[in-house]
Amino acid sequence: MKAIQITHQQELNIIDVEKPRELKAGEVLLKLQYVGFCGSDLNTFMGRNSMALNPVIPGHEIGAVIEAVGSDVPEGLKPGMVVTCNPYTNCGKCASCRNGRVNACQHNETLGVQRDGAMREFIVMPWEKVIPAGLLSPKECALVEPMSVGFHAVSRAQVTDIDVVLVVGCGMVGMGAIVRSSLRGATVVAADIDDGKLALAHQMGASYTINTKTEDVHSRLLEMTGGFGPDVVIEAVGSPVTYQMAVDEVSFTGRVVCIGYAKSEVSFQTKYFVQKELDIRGSRNAMPQDFRAVIHYLERHTGPIDTLITKTIRPEEALSTMRWWSENPGKVFRVLVDFQ
Repeated sequence: MKAIQITHQQELNIIDVEKPRELKAGEVLLKLQYVGFCGSDLNTFMGRNSMALNPVIPGHEIGAVIEAVGSDVPEGLKPGMVVTCNPYTNCGKCASCRNGRVNACQHNETLGVQRDGAMREFIVMPWEKVIPAGLLSPKECALVEPMSVGFHAVSRAQVTDIDVVLVVGCGMVGMGAIVRSSLRGATVVAADIDDGKLALAHQMGASYTINTKTEDVHSRLLEMTGGFGPDVVIEAVGSPVTYQMAVDEVSFTGRVVCIGYAKSEVSFQTKYFVQKELDIRGSRNAMPQDFRAVIHYLERHTGPIDTLITKTIRPEEALSTMRWWSENPGKVFRVLVDFQ
């Protein structure tokens, strides 16, 4: 069967791998329909993802149909069902797992990063990681995982309807945080350097937008919040500038939630940690309930979801598309690969 493999920096090939033939107890065979390329895949392609295998089959944003099931698979999972997947492993033994936060397993291996992923025609998954997608199409399913990461960050921030939430970065994960904060009744401020993304953020639920390249972020936030600053800042970029912005702009006794991985060291005025008595929290991956919440949201078709799909391509177009994306990193929400 056909698969996409990133072999070296700026190198990607279509390879032939053996189709799974026998299913063990508890396994499900999925026919991939659509798989999303995400920012971590782009970093792998650019040689900037130190966590990724080399070479690796990328892909963990999955829209699929169940092809077959092995023994001991619950009756609720049947051939022909449209599903997505939880692409993270959890060991069940580390501190995170013992505390019930399996999304942050110390030994996690994400599909397409620490192990070969879903950019192939068929994949075998343990039934526990297969998520029925309700009324969603396979194409919509490929948006569930990245949005769930943003949904999880909002849970980590304990956002309520009395909060002003600043989301820094309006990529797919940031859009998930904007949607979830809005659904919880918060006043959402979206910040980015791209006016097109800010316009879409407004459609997705942001009450206010700030172009951090052309506007005075500090004065705009004080104006919006009556001089207090936002109660919550969700950092969804992963750069020293945005990390510093989050700490500087959050209100006294506010909450900062960090999703993005900064590629270099970040220097802080640590006095703000103490003076503001901040809660600074990391947010990693997503929990099963976050996936369910995204599916519930997408089923309602209340947002401009199609706009989040920048391109849909065939596997043979993957190399040229990734080269194009690497040259235009700010212009892409999601690229979906059609394996039908």
